[in-house]
Amino acid sequence: MHLLIPHAASHSEGCQAALATLKLPHLQKLLSRLSPQPLDAGDELSWSPPHERALARSLGLPVTDGQLPWAALEAQKRPELAHLPGAWAFVSLCHWQATTHEVTMRQLPMHELSATESDGLLAAMQPFFAQDGITLHPFEAGRWLAHGAVFDGLPSASPDRVLGRNLSPWMPTASQASGLIRLMSEMQMLFYTHPLNDARERRGALAVNAIWFSGSGTLPDRHPAPASAQPIMAPTLRQAALQDNWAGWASAWQQLDVTHIRQLLDAQRLGDAVQLTLCGERHAQSWVSQPPSLKQKFRQLFSAPPVQGTLEKL
Repeated sequence: MHLLIPHAASHSEGCQAALATLKLPHLQKLLSRLSPQPLDAGDELSWSPPHERALARSLGLPVTDGQLPWAALEAQKRPELAHLPGAWAFVSLCHWQATTHEVTMRQLPMHELSATESDGLLAAMQPFFAQDGITLHPFEAGRWLAHGAVFDGLPSASPDRVLGRNLSPWMPTASQASGLIRLMSEMQMLFYTHPLNDARERRGALAVNAIWFSGSGTLPDRHPAPASAQPIMAPTLRQAALQDNWAGWASAWQQLDVTHIRQLLDAQRLGDAVQLTLCGERHAQSWVSQPPSLKQKFRQLFSAPPVQGTLEKL
């Protein structure tokens, strides 16, 4: 059993303050009984957040920053698309909020968007994408699988990197990105006059005013077999972390401690092979069950490091 926890920590002041008083007794016990693995070090400006890197490794995918081929992986699962070679990306509708000094990603994905509204926007968007050799295929409301050579070798930033943040560090910058930047501008102009946004305004919803590319890249010719046990993702910390709601984040951690973490601890005590991966804003680290060394036995009994210190390092 492998439990992967995204947004386990942040270097923000609010998170660090919340960590100072956070009590996670089951996590404390579990970490003392597992063996730490090498740290996957990164920084907060990487295109791919630590939890996506950890998930990609568990699935046997190559890990190149900003080129974790999530869209290609989804396309491969669909019989009508699996035969199409080459590169893919997700194209998502979103809302940008512009001020004098920066442009911020305020909403991604778009809320209160029906399938009918999504299909109407797709019909308007398709001709622009086709001119650039990109074909859009249905995925979910407000989000499409995009197939085109331009996505080969193109780094793109995860939605978890940009939501609520200034977009400047994560705009596409690769050599082939100029056409995509133009396409993003064309979509902004298209949406500005689209009647859908008049209807959204009347019901108090944010306007659809931009698109975002993510999950870009190609699958390797021989896609490696995934790990024997795909990790269980625990998404409960995500919303509070991305909204800088650290009181809510701490509460969600405590709930996670008495549910998923306790289950993993119980499995380890029964002798099952378990793995825990904690992912912060910069780094990720795994702990696995294996026969403890004398040093680990001593630590389990007398000197297990506090949870707060472990999470602060992520």
